[in-house]
Amino acid sequence: MRKILLLSAIAYASIAWAHDPRPAADADTMPDIRLRDLSVVAHVNHLSDLAKVDLAVNPVKSSQEVLRTVPGLFIAQHAGGGKAEQMFLRGFDLDHGTDINISVDGMPVNMVSHAHGQGYADLHFLQPEVIEHVDFDKGMYNMTKGDLATAGYVAFKTRDRMPNEVSVEVGMHDYQRYRASVSFLNNTKESFYLSGAFLSDNGFFDSPQHFKRLNVMSKYTRWNENSRFNIIASHFNSSWNASGQIPERAVDNGTIGWFGSLDASEGGSTSRTNLQFLHMLDTGDGGTVNSDFYLSYYTFNLFSDFTFQLNDPEHWDEINQREKRIVAGGHTDYNNHFHVGGHAWKWSAGAGFRYDHVMDIALYHAENRHQIGTYALGDIDESNLFGYAGLEMNLGRWMINPSVRIDWFHFNYADKTAAEYNDKGTAQAFVSPKLNIIYNPTDNIQLYLKGGRGFHSNDARVVVVENGKNVLPQALGADFGIHYKPISNVVLNAALWYMHLNQEFVYVGDEAIVEPSGKSRRFGVDAGLRWEFLKHFYLQADYTFSNARMTEEPKGFDYIPLAPRHTVLGGLSYKNKNVSAAIHTRWIADRPANEDWSLTAKGYCITDLNASYTWRKFTVGAVIENLFNVKWKEAQFATETMIPGDKEPVTDICFTPGTPFSLRGFVTFRF
Repeated sequence: MRKILLLSAIAYASIAWAHDPRPAADADTMPDIRLRDLSVVAHVNHLSDLAKVDLAVNPVKSSQEVLRTVPGLFIAQHAGGGKAEQMFLRGFDLDHGTDINISVDGMPVNMVSHAHGQGYADLHFLQPEVIEHVDFDKGMYNMTKGDLATAGYVAFKTRDRMPNEVSVEVGMHDYQRYRASVSFLNNTKESFYLSGAFLSDNGFFDSPQHFKRLNVMSKYTRWNENSRFNIIASHFNSSWNASGQIPERAVDNGTIGWFGSLDASEGGSTSRTNLQFLHMLDTGDGGTVNSDFYLSYYTFNLFSDFTFQLNDPEHWDEINQREKRIVAGGHTDYNNHFHVGGHAWKWSAGAGFRYDHVMDIALYHAENRHQIGTYALGDIDESNLFGYAGLEMNLGRWMINPSVRIDWFHFNYADKTAAEYNDKGTAQAFVSPKLNIIYNPTDNIQLYLKGGRGFHSNDARVVVVENGKNVLPQALGADFGIHYKPISNVVLNAALWYMHLNQEFVYVGDEAIVEPSGKSRRFGVDAGLRWEFLKHFYLQADYTFSNARMTEEPKGFDYIPLAPRHTVLGGLSYKNKNVSAAIHTRWIADRPANEDWSLTAKGYCITDLNASYTWRKFTVGAVIENLFNVKWKEAQFATETMIPGDKEPVTDICFTPGTPFSLRGFVTFRF
């Protein structure tokens, strides 16, 4: 398939040449992407260009690192490795995905109206080795991203070709991971591969975590003269035990150790099976049509104990959240490039749908993983129809990109605990205008102003309780930033941003109650540096400052719990033909744990190290987490609890301890 690639830089004539987009049949050949290859032009999303370089220089080594590729995005795991990570970005405690839109090859990862929390995004079905590209941006300015894309979005693309290889990785705490990929077809017209991995890990806690995860993925690609077609099938399942979130006072008074547990029966299991169809058509007149369709079957079964003896001193407060779900959806968009006054313009439009059928979404009271009571049980049907259109107008040194998105939702919830069958539904639409303005005063400076309206949908159970009010709470945001390349091997970027969120009602899945939260505003600064200061050496650094407040609460009582304030991500990498090595540090400052900041979620600074050497068909390497063995708290919450020895409830910090010094080694053989 021959395709004309058009490159246009501000103040320069456009150049074009014929290009065959099919990747080389040799799956071992990866592109050598360097900072010098990046140009500062009128481009809406420059952050994704930087991500290409970051990923090429230092490929992710674990499922958790997949999300750390986004500058300023912090994650926390607090359930034995099996639960979706808690995320933090731009002054948001995103929980498990409430205000960030995550997708893989166009398929949404987020689960709306989830048993554990709105937008729950478990990315563990994605093997890090199959990732080819990460597209992301902050804010709500991309018309193709709708529900949950308020703080930003992350879109992963998987590789069309994979090498034949096997890998074994072992480490401390009984960590084992076995992986293989086999390419059955690999020529200029077709590719088909199978990639699988099995992981087991007892963890560093006093109570073994018995974590196990299986991943399998296959992908078929067919290239025709003017089109590409993909079929992707994947499956994953995992099971684990968890030591949970432990109260500080239980450690301080010696009841348990730092890695101890008050209720070792926590844990759970989950699975997801996906089938995807993707198609790209070159219309031959400067236009392309992209389509994707997906079908998923998902299960979730989680046991947690957050409050211990607060509600039931005899049986304790363990809860069981579970659901089964079918998700179906897809979208088609059309992009057309044309010329106006010698400049390349682009017109885009698309439409799609998503349907979730959630069966027996439940919250049970449990004891040692046995159900002893029912708090909530029901079925959910939720539909989302959407359409969008936008225009990229190249006006010389200016590029103006207006767009609009329309979403329509229908929510239905059948409460199975009601005395009489109760089946309620409601519908609502939302219009999201967006505007991106890009200005290149010189060939190495880009200034941009972005503004828009976005939303995240509320849980269907909230919609029913509130009789359809605040179904789609509004978010308004703006960014003003600069993208600067002073010399060929240095790229700088910075942005000032602001966001306002309207009143919303939040369904608290852990307690089966609805809690209102008032209006809020957030503003901050993002800054980044990429520098190839010597041959093969690559420095990356990102700093963020965020100020998050509730706007309807008295001063001093208006803090947003767990909202990040200052974060730093830094890394130094070395990579040549045979050797790859990197050291990365992440720091997050102290944060308020409650509304008046009388309790503090303590900050931490963690450094990780990895290195590998390739000789012929073998690669050997090692990964060290927490190089300096820092004692830190990964997940932290202000929680009212009662534990043995308490005479009355106490609100203090409950936390999950972070990973201590941990060493893993691996060997990979390509054949």
